[in-house]
Amino acid sequence: MSPIDWIVLCGTLFFIVLYGVLKTRHIKTTEGFLRGDGNSRWWLIGISIMATQASAITFLSTPGQAYADGMSFVQFYFGLPLAMVILCVFALPLYYRLRVYTAYQFLESRFDLKTRTLTSILFLIQRGLAAGITIYAPSIILSTILGWNLNITNVIIGTLVIIYTVAGGTQAVSQTQKQQMIIIMGGMFLAFYFCIQLLPEGTGLHDALYVAGETGRLNVIDFNFDLSNRYNVWSGLIGGTFLFLSYFGTDQSQVQRYLSGKSLNESRMGLMFNGFFKIPMQFFILLVGVLVFVFFQFYQSPLHFNPANTAIVMSSDQAENYSALEAEFQLLHETKSNLILEYTQLRQDVGRGQQTDVLADEIRNLMAAENQMRSQAKDLIVEANPNLDMKDTDYVFITFVLNFLPVGLIGLLLAVIFSAAMSSTASELNALATTTVVDIYKRNFKQEATDKHYLNASKGFTIMWGLIALAFATFASLFENLIQAVNIIGSLFYGAILGVFVAAFFMKHLKGKHIFPAALIAEAMVIGIFYLDNQGVINLGYLWLNLIGCVLVMLVGQMLYYILGPGKKKME
Repeated sequence: MSPIDWIVLCGTLFFIVLYGVLKTRHIKTTEGFLRGDGNSRWWLIGISIMATQASAITFLSTPGQAYADGMSFVQFYFGLPLAMVILCVFALPLYYRLRVYTAYQFLESRFDLKTRTLTSILFLIQRGLAAGITIYAPSIILSTILGWNLNITNVIIGTLVIIYTVAGGTQAVSQTQKQQMIIIMGGMFLAFYFCIQLLPEGTGLHDALYVAGETGRLNVIDFNFDLSNRYNVWSGLIGGTFLFLSYFGTDQSQVQRYLSGKSLNESRMGLMFNGFFKIPMQFFILLVGVLVFVFFQFYQSPLHFNPANTAIVMSSDQAENYSALEAEFQLLHETKSNLILEYTQLRQDVGRGQQTDVLADEIRNLMAAENQMRSQAKDLIVEANPNLDMKDTDYVFITFVLNFLPVGLIGLLLAVIFSAAMSSTASELNALATTTVVDIYKRNFKQEATDKHYLNASKGFTIMWGLIALAFATFASLFENLIQAVNIIGSLFYGAILGVFVAAFFMKHLKGKHIFPAALIAEAMVIGIFYLDNQGVINLGYLWLNLIGCVLVMLVGQMLYYILGPGKKKME
């Protein structure tokens, strides 16, 4: 990176942190630290919600996923608008009426303390693990740029995020996310622009989309009902709706964002803003990934996108074989690139016809041969070091940014990724601290103490969860794709949590003695199903785990009602 890029990167991040600290330096109470001042407007709530969900993983992993698999991932979000409507009607009025700090406080009045504690613990486990991945994601960048050890980079990034979160609290998170979203979306639009501008002369967006379409990268909608398919309309609408109901309705990192609203209507509008704008945002980010794919059809891409792995194999006894494969890969790329140029020119001159269809088939065959070579490269890397992570899709977008964008813009795009990491990780650690203090520590261990004590405890638990997330970041490289890893972890726990809340809202006859064991049984069964899927015993897309977990809680709770009988009447 040039000095200008370092100045842009450091200056942008310094401005965001300084702005957050200055805007929230008056926060001296536990309520201010955990809930903010309660004056957030709907647009700030909406931006904060989107920024919390749009972590660095979104801008590293999503374009890489589009590069490999196309636009189908956008179906994951199809259930989001429906989930937002349901939450606005049922959950928000109750949360505002009870004036809760966390969503789990409601469960004690509806069921009992142990049910509240259990759901809090389930949230803490899954969100603590997910926070580790959001710390790991930007570490990829620095380890790639500077050649640092990845674990050392994790420690540096994690420490900076912990300091930022402890200093700011909820209001600092919300205030800084305005600037972060401006930087994030501005940077992605610039990446989109240069993806098109850097294409060969005479090749524009229209031609790029045709190439992407011929290679299956623009297949957005899949109506086939297949439980083993991770991304289709049905898994998005059904499994996605249950995932988003749980994420936005029961995950404290999101609940905390809209509980800071000025009024119930402001919070509702903020949620609906997220529901309507999140899908177009994800579509656009995926489209950037597709354009990066098209770009690399004209310009030489690495045989393997992870430069650390390439360096290792080139220093091993497989170096000669790898070099020979690279030379073969380059020759094939030149042939393919010329064919694609011929295809785009012919399509411009005569339109689609039999001749262009023949060329498209040849191009697809060459791409299949390229993929085979990439697989061979991974085999050589495994022979050089069997312990290395072979998955390289998370390196695709950053390779494009570092090697092909102009000076200054590289620093800005890196600031985009770091800004996203700061916003999402700060929200997560703040939510983890809030839940730990309000639902676990204050309720079960220290019920009577001064406000200063709880404020210091909130900051202490923020540090604790930051360290736990940092420890898990060490193992994040074991996942195939980071954005999938976050969603898989969420799907393992969100279903059972949502089932408890659905029972609380709609199954009024069920009490704590029914729901508490039902949640434990359901969670154990979900983890068991996921294990069987990993072992190849069954084949199930992970989004369905959200539906399964929710339904299991309700079914087992109803069965226990018949076995144990009705419980004592509880305030509802």
